[in-house]
Amino acid sequence: MAGNKRKSIFRVTAFWVHSVLASLFAFLILLGLYGVTQLRVFDAFDPLGQALGDMELTDITFSQIREDPPMDTNIVIVNIGYLSRAQIAQQILNIIPHKPKVIGLDIIFSCDWLGDSLECPQAYDTLSNQYFAYAIQQASASGAVVMAHKLQQTKKLIEQYGDIDIYDSIEHTYWALMPGAFEGFVNLETEAAHQEDLKSCRTFNPQIMVNGKRELAFSVMISMLYDSARTNRFLARNNYREVINYRGNIVDWYGASNYAGRYIVLDWDQALDTSRFVGEMFRDKVVLFGFLGADLKDTSWDDKFFTPLNKKYAGKARPDMYGVVVHANIISMILNEDYIEVLKSWQEILIAVVLCFLNMMFFVWIEWDEKRKDWFDLVSITIQIVQIVLLSFLMIYAFNWFSFKLNITWALAVIAVVGTSFEIYHKVLNEWLYQRVIVPWRNRKRGLPVEAREH
Repeated sequence: MAGNKRKSIFRVTAFWVHSVLASLFAFLILLGLYGVTQLRVFDAFDPLGQALGDMELTDITFSQIREDPPMDTNIVIVNIGYLSRAQIAQQILNIIPHKPKVIGLDIIFSCDWLGDSLECPQAYDTLSNQYFAYAIQQASASGAVVMAHKLQQTKKLIEQYGDIDIYDSIEHTYWALMPGAFEGFVNLETEAAHQEDLKSCRTFNPQIMVNGKRELAFSVMISMLYDSARTNRFLARNNYREVINYRGNIVDWYGASNYAGRYIVLDWDQALDTSRFVGEMFRDKVVLFGFLGADLKDTSWDDKFFTPLNKKYAGKARPDMYGVVVHANIISMILNEDYIEVLKSWQEILIAVVLCFLNMMFFVWIEWDEKRKDWFDLVSITIQIVQIVLLSFLMIYAFNWFSFKLNITWALAVIAVVGTSFEIYHKVLNEWLYQRVIVPWRNRKRGLPVEAREH
């Protein structure tokens, strides 16, 4: 009786130990595969992977599933095209009498600091610069103006720390051009190494410390001046990175984006002619000036991003949203307090660990039963496929129903390798190491035949 009890305890203990060890082995396999893919040795043979590399499952929610969001009439976007400073000033002066609450300019006039007439001839156009400064001063007196600046890294910082999210300098608009204006940084998070690269934008940084001083994002500063209570509640979330809850795009003549026409927009020539717009459209609104191409039908890629609203959410052909419209979406998100919640990193890992362990327990249970072990391959593959499909749908619909980004990439990855990992673990560690090394050694200690095997 006592012997049966000890055997039962030993079997239960072995079951848990094997489940834990098999789970650890699965994560080692996964980390090994991750290391190999980081070397990019298979990129030349993986066109499908490269095509899907800039896609996330939640993009499907924005592109295919989500209900049409309402038009945001609190924001008006004005195209500055390739206008001169004097012409942009005229646009501003045409709009000021209609009492916008906040004006934001998504453009940086910074070459004036160079003092070089060849590299910055506009700095020597004294009349245009004075006219622009006058327009900014008038706008600041009647409401609030936010100018753009850009966070940068000096060469010394990059040499010391490498490519990390630390900034130690700021590219400002020339001080004489922005009397009375506030500033906010226009840096947007992308994986692009250079401005000319294709840029996907899903997240942004609300605030960043630069040399001990808090700098607010361009969109956050505008929101703060428009409604400080809502913006402070947003900042109280204290997230270094926020997912942008995109609401829509401007008019889209070529069908590149979903939810086009969700923001009122004026082309550059319309804003220069007061007879071509209704003044009431600006009253108490946020007015954003930024580049939208040479005109609204231009297909320029300058300052343009891929977003989740792109109709081609995989293997994208062309970017769908200008930077100033991305800022408009962020402002809409903050002022409507319509945020996206995200799992923390430790929660992602915990989910992956728990699912891996549960799978391994199930596989050990099957493998140890003589009646069921012959079905292991069929059952394990079926279980993996069902879990991957269910979790993928859960990611998509959690985002759609609850605005919750259930990032369980690690869980999906570990489920994809868990069956094969268990078979390798069972054959190598159990069949070879245990039966051929540990059992013979223990048999010698007990005086039993070395070749005797355990079952």
